[in-house]
Amino acid sequence: MEGHHALLAAAAAGLLTAVAIALPTWLASLVLRDASVADRVWPAFVAAPALVYAWRLGADARALVMLFIALAWALRLGVFITWRNWGHGEDRRYRDMRERHGPGFALKSLYLVFLLQALLGWVVGWPLLEAMGRAGAAWGPWDWAGAALALGGLLMETVADAQLARFRREPANRGQVMDRGLWRCSRHPNYFGEACVWWGLGLMALGAGGAAGAWCLVSPLMMTVLLLRVSGVTLLEKDIGERRPAYRDYVARTSAFFPWPPRRGGAR
Repeated sequence: MEGHHALLAAAAAGLLTAVAIALPTWLASLVLRDASVADRVWPAFVAAPALVYAWRLGADARALVMLFIALAWALRLGVFITWRNWGHGEDRRYRDMRERHGPGFALKSLYLVFLLQALLGWVVGWPLLEAMGRAGAAWGPWDWAGAALALGGLLMETVADAQLARFRREPANRGQVMDRGLWRCSRHPNYFGEACVWWGLGLMALGAGGAAGAWCLVSPLMMTVLLLRVSGVTLLEKDIGERRPAYRDYVARTSAFFPWPPRRGGAR
């Protein structure tokens, strides 16, 4: 029972930490008139609570590996998003939200964007909470499989983002569709890699808690739904075929998410 109370206390502290990051970021967004700064701090909504869990609950070898992967993910994604968005103003998705909600968006963005992302980031980090609450469990097959999947996913999304950034820097590629490298086999290999990171950490949490730790798989399940149906594939491709007709051919020959050889007639 004492361990259960410690786990709940750590979870509450992690959520408060995420909210404490969200509030000043929201205030900064009002000054900048740019709600997309939420994307830049999204990794902190996951990583900061994880550090709180390690501080309050301690961390064995498994938890330290998971924490290393999570922090590497957060650092890479935070730097990448900040670099990618620097100087471009508010992201189109947030401009659309601002137009839909009108003059009240400044206040509404507190809960529609910042507090919501803080809550989602806290949920995403649940595998680390579970693992740190189960310190001492022997390292086993779930851990090997999970660590390999998470590290492979981290490598995949890093390479995919780098390939796309390099493609966009070439003036000759302006208006063209990126269908090379990892993007030849998946329209969103970075999102697939992202999902692998959290499924891998979820497997490691199962290695720590067994069936009793299955509750934390809400994290990768939610992340996969977000990537496929909410803020990822569906949102990005909603009108891209109208804006870029060549993309329709890319859709016809290329898997949306899972890497797979392109259909016959596909490009490189």
